[in-house]
Amino acid sequence: MDSIQIGEIKIYWLRGGYTHFDGGAMFGVVPKPLWTKKYPANEKNQLANVTDPMFFKYLGKNYLIDSGLGNNRLTDKQKRNYGVTEESYVLENLAELGVAPEDIDYVLMTHLHFDHVLGLTGVSKEGYYSIFPNAEIWTSEIEWDEMRHPNIRSKATYWQENWQAIEGQVRTFSVEKQFSDAVKMTHTGGHSAGHSVVWFDSNDEKAIHMADIFPTFAHQNVLWVTAYDDYPMTSISAKQAIFKQTFGKNYWFLSYHDARFRAVKIAENGEIESELKIEHRN
Repeated sequence: MDSIQIGEIKIYWLRGGYTHFDGGAMFGVVPKPLWTKKYPANEKNQLANVTDPMFFKYLGKNYLIDSGLGNNRLTDKQKRNYGVTEESYVLENLAELGVAPEDIDYVLMTHLHFDHVLGLTGVSKEGYYSIFPNAEIWTSEIEWDEMRHPNIRSKATYWQENWQAIEGQVRTFSVEKQFSDAVKMTHTGGHSAGHSVVWFDSNDEKAIHMADIFPTFAHQNVLWVTAYDDYPMTSISAKQAIFKQTFGKNYWFLSYHDARFRAVKIAENGEIESELKIEHRN
């Protein structure tokens, strides 16, 4: 498994699934000749995207960030539509680390779109069940409200079967949730109304996971947002604020979706100055 050390925190990427999303949707109004210089497309004009959760342990607690595609949660038609070529090995990866599903204390959900939330729930003959039954599942209050009451647009990704089995485990925050001296979540909106990011600060080493307002490292131009973003101007504003705070200040940016890099550091001028490539997905 690929990993990165942020102060006292070692973060592992788990193999949560592999998708291929439409390139036009991933880059919105940005012309294809521009974005293909940054991120190549396949013959179907699709971009390879991993859906790889992060696991870390801190102060005796086990954390996950998002949950991957899960297993047996998508129909064959959905797999074709989303270009899914691999489902989840999250539980196998956790077992390699000596962690059982029951051992997870916190799941930090940046948002609850299907490609982030499917891995929270399994399905059996008896119905749906929680994969991480002892975990507190944290997301923003806005995100949780929309998950249960989607609008005409968001109902395509907020599915009832993705929240009913975990409803009793969900905890919410409004603006910010501090989990320890080193880990916090903050609400940004943008990609979804309730979208959040995760910050790390340990022994003067820093990182941020911006989730889907920075889905690949080709999106470091603040104006490059996806067509999946419900509130693109909010995404742009959030990126502007976060980039001003982090560019050139020795932050690692962590990724859930980028199929080439796990993490990068970005200079003040917006250029990538350090990178951690994907080496292992097993």
